[in-house]
Amino acid sequence: MKKKIKQIIRDFHLQKPFEVHSRELQLPINTQKIITLMGVRRCGKTSILYETINRLTETIDKKRILFFNFEDERFELNQESLDLILQAYMELYPEIEMKDTYLFFDEIQNVDGWEKFVRRVYDGVSKNIFITGSNSKLLSRDIATSLRGRTITYEVFPLSFSEYLAFENIEVDLYSTKSLALINNRLEKFLQNGAFPETVLFDEKLREKILQDYFNVMIYKDLIERFSIKNIEALKFFLKRILASSTKLVSVNKIYNDLKSSGFKIGKNSLYEYLGYVEDIYLSLTLDRYSHKISIQTDKKVYSIDIGFNNTLLYKFSDNIGKSMENAVFLELRRREKEIYYHTDRTSECDFVVVEKGTVVQAIQVTYEMDSEKTRDREFKGLVNACKEYNLDRGLIIAYEEEGIFEQDGVSIEVISLVSFLLDDKLRNH
Repeated sequence: MKKKIKQIIRDFHLQKPFEVHSRELQLPINTQKIITLMGVRRCGKTSILYETINRLTETIDKKRILFFNFEDERFELNQESLDLILQAYMELYPEIEMKDTYLFFDEIQNVDGWEKFVRRVYDGVSKNIFITGSNSKLLSRDIATSLRGRTITYEVFPLSFSEYLAFENIEVDLYSTKSLALINNRLEKFLQNGAFPETVLFDEKLREKILQDYFNVMIYKDLIERFSIKNIEALKFFLKRILASSTKLVSVNKIYNDLKSSGFKIGKNSLYEYLGYVEDIYLSLTLDRYSHKISIQTDKKVYSIDIGFNNTLLYKFSDNIGKSMENAVFLELRRREKEIYYHTDRTSECDFVVVEKGTVVQAIQVTYEMDSEKTRDREFKGLVNACKEYNLDRGLIIAYEEEGIFEQDGVSIEVISLVSFLLDDKLRNH
């Protein structure tokens, strides 16, 4: 095995610089911390590592970089054999001081006991460590126990809209008629096709095939194999119902009753476990209702990691562009590392409230259009009620195209277009 590992290490060093699209996330290099990337499969974590390696090799010899992909099917590594990687590297380059090396471990969560290995390497070999993984619970738990205080963690998502445009070489100029026409055309595709990096430049047929493959790998490798799930048909039924619930409250009880009616035998507790697993692997993410009382268990809303999944696996999900918009805003707020919840009261709902240091600082409503008086009244009511509940004097509505300033019951309401929200740098840093 060691000989094969040496070949992989050497082949890596003989490769030309990686051809990658730059992402908005630029990893810090010399922090003396373990840099950790967490995110759904195929969202671009490895490419971010490659871009970091490209930057490093501008100033250091590439031989000082050790990169290893733990998804390599040629190896079945366990905790004991992890040391073979370091041994192979040191035998190839005995003249290199290990403290001066940079170690990149891609999808290392696949090896049981990985955290003890990384802790040992960090304490005694090199402080320059970068790791990635596709299971937030496994990584977070292991980091909290073995690597506490030694890591900086970043979440990676499929492409933001600005990254999506950059992939297609579209210049962002919100004051150019030509640029705006191209941007609006791509926005429609972004909301329908999703933004996994690999799929952006493919046609519809191939893109759907790739997304279906992603979904199957997540089912079989990340769920069935990892968690030893036996009831595969019930799992598939559950996953499609979760995707169909995107932007809505998820009722595990209702899914349980539907499964029961369809002849499936499965316990309700198993379904709650499934929901946790789905979030662990970033297939769908949940949103809690905001409550001043920390102990209160709230109903959860669920959002898809990529709307392309919904439109590939479900019939006509894309017909409701408002859902796709809300899902896109949710993901963008998560990208911006906002702490978010939804708000409900007896008569209305507000899609998102942003919390900073325990205080609600912003209320956000998302709607496709406000042409009808009924829609406008509903959106205004939910936003104004949330603003009054949290003592805010202004709120934000994100619409597809409409923009303007309104006032209702002493609350200033700013309406901006989805393009402005996703692309305006001033709003990004708001």
